[in-house]
Parts: sequence; structure tokens; C-alpha cells
Amino acid sequence: MKLHTLKPNEGSRKVSKRVGRGHGSGTGKTSGRGHGGQNSRSGGGVRPGFEGGQNPIIRRLPKRGFTNINRKEFAIINLDTLNTLFEDGAEVTPAVLKENKIVKQQLSGIKVLGQGKLEKKLVVTHKFSKSAKAAIEAAGGSVEEL
Repeated sequence: MKLHTLKPNEGSRKVSKRVGRGHGSGTGKTSGRGHGGQNSRSGGGVRPGFEGGQNPIIRRLPKRGFTNINRKEFAIINLDTLNTLFEDGAEVTPAVLKENKIVKQQLSGIKVLGQGKLEKKLVVTHKFSKSAKAAIEAAGGSVEEL
């Protein structure tokens, strides 16, 4: 294969239709937009969700529930992840997890959940579920709640 023989895959490049270029082209005069009306005008058409004056479906359906604007969302990490990624006696802080790209973003904080087994003594500084706290202390580690 040489550079001068390269060409795009069949059907991957489509030539755009040039409208309004004479009646012999097939899309001359009205440019395929028909004769007059809202959709023939530039900027014409209706907004998304508009149903021609009929009450739109978004207004016909009942509202349900609410969104709590004060909700706290935590980045979660499980015990089995801590077990595989850290050495015995390591200190696990939010900064260490972020630095090593174990959690992408901290959100309102990081919470350790109790899924999996922990066999290493770790010093963990986070929020915890009851089972995670018990498992860390049972393995000989210590917890410091933020």
C-alpha cells in the first residue's frame, strides 16, 4: 500500500446536494421546499415539542416526584477495590484515590461500601457504611470519618 493509492471507503463520503442552482438540476427554483408556507422560509419550522397548537404531550402527562436540590451524591468505592490496589499499612485518603485515578471526581465526597473482602491493614479516611467500617476494623485497620 502506498500513500497515492489510499482512498476513502466506498460510501463513506457523500457529496452534499446543491440546491437552488437552476431547474435542470432537479432542485432549482424552490430548492425542494415546495411553494410557500412556514417550512419554506429561512428559519422556518416549529420548535421541538410543538404539536400544531394541540396541547403537547409534555403538558398532557402528569408531573411526578421532585428533585431535591440539596441532595449529596458520593463517589463510591468498595472494599475489594481497596484490597487489590493498596499495600498493607497504606493510608487511603480522598487525595490519594483521585491522584491514582481510582475515582474520577469526588462529588460530595467518597464513601466506602462493604462489598468484597479486605485482608490488609489500611488507614482509611472517608465516609463509610456500617459493614465497611466493621470490615476495616476487623482486618486490623483504622477508620477516620470525614
